[in-house]
Amino acid sequence: METPPPTTPRTEPTDADVEAFKQQLGRPPRGLRAIAHRCPCGQPDVVETAPRLPDGTPFPTLYYLTCPKANSAIGTLEANGVMKEMTERLGTDPELAAAYRAAHEDYVRRRDEIEELRNFPSAGGMPDRVKCLHVLVAHSLAAGPGVNPLGDEALAMLPQWWSKGACVTLPEAGTAKEGGQ
Repeated sequence: METPPPTTPRTEPTDADVEAFKQQLGRPPRGLRAIAHRCPCGQPDVVETAPRLPDGTPFPTLYYLTCPKANSAIGTLEANGVMKEMTERLGTDPELAAAYRAAHEDYVRRRDEIEELRNFPSAGGMPDRVKCLHVLVAHSLAAGPGVNPLGDEALAMLPQWWSKGACVTLPEAGTAKEGGQ
């Protein structure tokens, strides 16, 4: 895409955001802390989750991509071998490997500021391989451009998933169900 979606401020989730999440993923959110990025259509597309779920289970994926349109487009990239190509480049491009390691450190630092998960990896295969483009794109959207080089690359390969409208339709204001964990 020529112009990626703009960085948006981290916000507290509203009842409408929780309802959007439920429609996007077909289940209520677990460990939801914040909306880490908002799609140009206005709906949340990346949420920030707690390092531990409410039952205490470690959940190292701090940034979780929720938009089904973005998820589908990323799935196409993964099916086309983008992860393998990126992982191979990490082994031959020391500058890229260093930048990706810095992205890993950023991810872990952000998660550890909430709660430290000792001996847990960051996510998405960081820092040595590319295991999940969804996580890398979510990190790029939440942190902004220049933090995760492979997330930024994957984001640039995506179509404007929001261009044909929002991925979910919410009830009119005032009729959304109460949200919560």
